[in-house]
Amino acid sequence: MARHKAGVFVAMDEATPDHNLMDTEICHECDLKVEIPPLGINQKALCPRCGYLLSANRANSLARIQALAITSLIFLFISLAFDFISFKSSGLENNVKMLDSLDILMDSGYIALAIIKLVTVFIIPAFVLCALIYLLVFIRNGRYPWQGDRLMNMILLLIPWNMAEIFLVGTLVSLIKIVSLADIILGPSFFAFILFSIAMTATLLHIDKRQLTLALAATRAKGHVNTDAKVESTHQAINPSLSIQRTWALIITSIMLFIPANTLPIMNTRLLGQDDPSTIIGGVLLLWHHGSYPIAMVIFIASILVPIAKILVLIWLNYSVQTNSMSLEQQRIVLYRIAEFIGRWSMIDIFVVIVLASLVQLGNTMSIVPGAATFAFTGVVVVTMLAAISFEPRLIYNDKSAYEHRTTS
Repeated sequence: MARHKAGVFVAMDEATPDHNLMDTEICHECDLKVEIPPLGINQKALCPRCGYLLSANRANSLARIQALAITSLIFLFISLAFDFISFKSSGLENNVKMLDSLDILMDSGYIALAIIKLVTVFIIPAFVLCALIYLLVFIRNGRYPWQGDRLMNMILLLIPWNMAEIFLVGTLVSLIKIVSLADIILGPSFFAFILFSIAMTATLLHIDKRQLTLALAATRAKGHVNTDAKVESTHQAINPSLSIQRTWALIITSIMLFIPANTLPIMNTRLLGQDDPSTIIGGVLLLWHHGSYPIAMVIFIASILVPIAKILVLIWLNYSVQTNSMSLEQQRIVLYRIAEFIGRWSMIDIFVVIVLASLVQLGNTMSIVPGAATFAFTGVVVVTMLAAISFEPRLIYNDKSAYEHRTTS
């Protein structure tokens, strides 16, 4: 019997004959069928082949998620009610609320940027939180929620597109960039949004797909609800050719967008009637020249290094699965996880532009407007995220028999 120690418990692969009290789970990243025993408090299950976290059982996890989700939603609403930031320069003042910035962007003709902020910072987080609260109210009362499984799948699908914490970092970077040019006053909504971002991050960190699935299944069985004909399986068969072709198309698109994103101005500063366009690399060099080394490094890493590294990693991964490479499996899966996680953080520079464009609007005295590169760079971030989603990590482990031979020998 092959045993694979994972964390604080033993996970066994599909060759294990002892199936008592075991629950079968197919690893999302390497397609290995793993049998998971009932988990105790603070125990977790890792895939014995690729190390993917299959499940984690935390104490009072459902109650914690519900409490954190409600807290997050409260702080989100508070952040919309008061002044977010006040900007004073040359006797002129601009007070901005969170939703006022959307009006400013739309009035200036930047509807796409307003939609990006509205969807990624407000709509998606609010929907995820409301959906979680709805599910957990029913689950904790032993009742199966209407469309529970589909709603849970929607939550998991939308989580990567929640960018509240990235917007917060982008706001901090933008304030550091202009603090020498004007007086900045942080309003109550700014601090409420910080608390919202912290609570939202804590909520998402507590979510465990398998534990929620088991809780939903328990309420479904208790209520004798038959959803077999309605619920679609989240583990589908792989179509290698389609996955590889789609990923190549997205990679090529991101490369084409990356060129104008770094050659065209990402924003234009108008000071006393004079225009000063700035590219991404130009902004990094300017920050470095003024001694803002940490901020220059953050922008350089997030806006230049990360997109390039992610594109190169996706190229290598897609080429390796296309050629059926069986080498460096562990290294490739680690790089895939890193690329999938950090890719969204490239949105920092876009949020910097959004904050500055909505805050610094003092007519001919001083104003900042987005440049053409803003839209190209947004396209780079979105397309590379879609490429990472399109890439099928299960294709990395294409020699299942070799693994089974190693574990049984």
